[in-house]
Amino acid sequence: MKKTIPVIPMRGLTVLPTMVLHFDISREKSIKAVEAAMAEDQIIFLVTQQNPDDNNPGLRNLYSIGVAARIRNVAKLPRNIVRVMAEGLERGKLLGIEDCDGYLHARVETIRETETEYDDMTKLAMTRGLEELLKRYGQLNQKFGKEMLRQLLEIHDFEKLVMAVCVHLPLSYEQRQRLLEAEDMVDRYEQLCTMLVQEMEIIQIQNEIQQKVRERVDKNQREYVLREQMKLIQEELGEDTLLSEVDDYIQKAEELCASDEVKERIRKEAQRLKGLSGNSAESGVLRNYIETLLELPWEKMSEDNHDLKRAAEILDEDHYGLEKVKERVLEFLAVRSLTEKGDSPILCLVGPPGTGKTSIARSIARALDKKYVRISLGGVRDEAEIRGHRRTYVGAMPGRIAAGMRQAGVKNPLMLIDEVDKVSSDYKGDTSSALLEVFDSEQNCRFHDHYVELPIDLSQVMFIATANDASTIPRPLLDRMEVIELGSYTSNEKLHIAKRHLLQKQIERNGLKKSQLTITKTALAEMISGYTKEAGVRQLERQIGRICRKAAREILEDGAKNVRVSAKNLEEYLGRRRYTFQKRNSQNDIGIVRGLAWTSVGGDTLEIEVNTMPGKGELVLTGQLGDVMKESARAAVSYVRSLGEKYQIDPEFFTKNDLHIHIPEGAVPKDGPSAGVTMATAVLSATAEIPVRADVAMTGEITLRGRVLAIGGLKEKLLAAKQAGITTVIVPEENRADIAEIQDEIKEGMELVYVSTMREVLDTAFA
Repeated sequence: MKKTIPVIPMRGLTVLPTMVLHFDISREKSIKAVEAAMAEDQIIFLVTQQNPDDNNPGLRNLYSIGVAARIRNVAKLPRNIVRVMAEGLERGKLLGIEDCDGYLHARVETIRETETEYDDMTKLAMTRGLEELLKRYGQLNQKFGKEMLRQLLEIHDFEKLVMAVCVHLPLSYEQRQRLLEAEDMVDRYEQLCTMLVQEMEIIQIQNEIQQKVRERVDKNQREYVLREQMKLIQEELGEDTLLSEVDDYIQKAEELCASDEVKERIRKEAQRLKGLSGNSAESGVLRNYIETLLELPWEKMSEDNHDLKRAAEILDEDHYGLEKVKERVLEFLAVRSLTEKGDSPILCLVGPPGTGKTSIARSIARALDKKYVRISLGGVRDEAEIRGHRRTYVGAMPGRIAAGMRQAGVKNPLMLIDEVDKVSSDYKGDTSSALLEVFDSEQNCRFHDHYVELPIDLSQVMFIATANDASTIPRPLLDRMEVIELGSYTSNEKLHIAKRHLLQKQIERNGLKKSQLTITKTALAEMISGYTKEAGVRQLERQIGRICRKAAREILEDGAKNVRVSAKNLEEYLGRRRYTFQKRNSQNDIGIVRGLAWTSVGGDTLEIEVNTMPGKGELVLTGQLGDVMKESARAAVSYVRSLGEKYQIDPEFFTKNDLHIHIPEGAVPKDGPSAGVTMATAVLSATAEIPVRADVAMTGEITLRGRVLAIGGLKEKLLAAKQAGITTVIVPEENRADIAEIQDEIKEGMELVYVSTMREVLDTAFA
């Protein structure tokens, strides 16, 4: 018989016929299904989900066989939970499911039990076999109640006994589902017996394991008593024995250069180790902990180099440029020489990849004669990586800071915290917050590591952090560091770095001699401009490495004694030129203005284009613009509309025409406010039909009333303008102080026009 009744998908629970059970429901659809069933004949279909974690199961995630049940009682509990008492009636096959009226309707076909003919002797034999299995199961599983076992054994009807055992035996919902789907009583009986035998085997194996564990514990206890007795006998006889492991730890603690608090902790833990069995797990944990305390440099320090001239020579030898970093390090060294103490600075080097942030830290350590430790935090999510694990956990270990101190062996090393802007957080804690204590000079004199459990003095450590983008560093953490910006290298700086460092490094790395390879200055300049596009020199070093590998092959295969690479034959080694800088336009144009942009690989120029066309006054923006850039475009259009009368623009022009602003390259996402003045100039040029000078580039944020605000990344932008052949650059007046810090070689040959309003921009830009 087929019928349609409300359905409840059950999570981790399978109901059998004759089974009475309580279950809680909280899903809105299930509650409405119960209400619908109570309003009719109290019959509801209970079917089990295949995946209990699915909150909105469909027909595919439900078993095909369920049970029609009668609801006996419904009780409402707090937090929108409903407790239902139901009794299983008969099996049903789920034909379909439909979501209607806010709950699930199931089309169910009633399954009649297949009648199997078997004589009384067979029935009696199966009944006795099941009773025998139940007795053995009850003996093995002490948790199975004796009263329940007695009640089951009092049932002598075969079919009732099978169903009663299926209902009351502690089985998983998958096992009960298999019993529910059995074709007839004989099939259900065979599956039930198989499950009983499997459960008994599992219980027997568990009992054997527990017995072995008890025997091992008793053996360890006996060994401990005998060992203590043996120690007492040796003491009574006065026999001289070698220093035990514990005595060795205590002796090392006395010789350790540390405070009394640390020595007392080591002695205390060593005495605890003395009372443990040598093979116990806790003794291994204690050994590791004591050895960690003994290896940490509590009061051990190295002597810093105070020779300012030598330090300056080493820094200049290892790195070209980076004047701000070198100046700050020499200042620290001078203060340390005068005060003989001084707080160690916490520097944060911020700059694009490949600009020498990590390598400068190694050079500083060499210049100051400090031990060098590098800790990379890229992708670290667990707070325990910084503060260590508590010793109660299996496999506990100190955090990276304590491990770095242990590696350095002194309390005043130079510790490089690399990629500090790339730490992340998850449910295990906030890693960046754990660094607050490390980087706070007022707190890190007593840094707490969960594993060490004793305060570690980090005040003498010279921390240097590196980051690609300071904006992603949490503000409280950034506030504890002294930020030093490392900008992009100029072409001249890259050329000097390649000649002084990269070329020799790659020649040695590829097994060549200096006399076997010559790369001319013009070839290096061509590699910088045509084969690399970056802020640093990492890609340039790879290109030099490619030439060295090809030169090594020529020397081995062709027997060449010397390979000379110049600008003429550079393509033979590196292929065709990969990058070309977009040069300035040859003539003035309407609606086209050259803007300047900062990117992660240096500066670039953007040629902003504006077109007007008949329409309904819509503004179209293309070129993958971010939200900030879109807002700048709207502000620019609003400002231009306010100038309509001055430039004799038809008042209805902006309602009868559409404006289209496009910023190539269209495949590259762009964002930021610094293109505001450029877009305003281009829009006014297109609407008033006034040409814009081709030799002018500009940057600056625009306000609604035409004020020009400061922007960032000015050095990189001026570099891009110089490479594009721009002779006049418009920059905000507020950035005049930034211009003073930029090298003269970048500004040479360019006229810088400082502006504070859009009127000044237009006076310079319009031809």
